[in-house]
Amino acid sequence: MVIVDQNIKKIDELISVIPDPEIPVITIKDLGILRNVNFVNGEYVITITPTYTACPAMGMIEDQIKEILTTNGFKNVKVQLTYTPAWTTDWLTQDAKTKLKNYGIAPPNHSSCTKLFNTTDIAICPRCNSKNTELVSRFGSTACKALYKCSDCKETFDLFKCH
Repeated sequence: MVIVDQNIKKIDELISVIPDPEIPVITIKDLGILRNVNFVNGEYVITITPTYTACPAMGMIEDQIKEILTTNGFKNVKVQLTYTPAWTTDWLTQDAKTKLKNYGIAPPNHSSCTKLFNTTDIAICPRCNSKNTELVSRFGSTACKALYKCSDCKETFDLFKCH
């Protein structure tokens, strides 16, 4: 059991640094989609949860997990997607929120929302910290973001939608 436990720790360390393909400044661990690493029936099972049901990045993340682990000698690996519980911005680490802001994406103002398309929140500009912003589009560069414009610095920016 000691070897299995050491391997689970090593696997977690190896894959925790995989960047999100759509937002490369945060990792799958920061984002909270890396849910678990277990050893079941002779296989290392890595469980991931997509931010959205049809998130196009999940296939790429699965491929990266398998490639990193195979390269590091782990042959008996299975990646499984789980949709329950559904991913929520509650799973974003504080470090992820800071990285998003520094990258120019406004992090969610708070965690879980009661409305998926909530447009009543004030989006704070990640560039100048102004609250004088306006919604341009409920969908930004990806489905998990909305597009805003800052009326002070005149820059557009994505807001990572809470859900």
